[in-house]
Amino acid sequence: MLRYLLNFKQIIMNLKSFAKELEAVYTKKDNVYRMKIGSSQALSKFVRKVFPVQIDYREAFMCVYLNTANNTIGFTVVGLGGLTGTIADPKTVFQHGLLCNARSVILVHNHPSGNLTPSQADINLTKKMVDCGKLLDITVLDHLIITEESFYSFADEGLM
Repeated sequence: MLRYLLNFKQIIMNLKSFAKELEAVYTKKDNVYRMKIGSSQALSKFVRKVFPVQIDYREAFMCVYLNTANNTIGFTVVGLGGLTGTIADPKTVFQHGLLCNARSVILVHNHPSGNLTPSQADINLTKKMVDCGKLLDITVLDHLIITEESFYSFADEGLM
């Protein structure tokens, strides 16, 4: 038996010489603003406190992660763009969700133009994120588009 254990240890050592071992780390910060999200209005209020850019200046895409009680457990900026667009990679969205053990996620981005109407790209991205979330058991609860004046909720409009 000892011989097999030594062989297994040698195999592991050989594998480590060919590939790097990765480590995923979840760091909990005590100063993160926390809030229960029970409506799109509450979400809009939360997002405006943590949004990474001036809302009417340039586009940004962020995600808010929630636990099973719909309390915020974290948020992350997924993309910073220009005046007319930004990138949101599903792998990044759900990587952060998995790291913080989220039960659900809310997608948020702004329209610097002030136009609340979702583009076809916004609608397609939302569907793609919902499909990805189903595979990982992380529910996409909403996609919020915010402007300086107001917001548009996909969930409130029946598009989720």
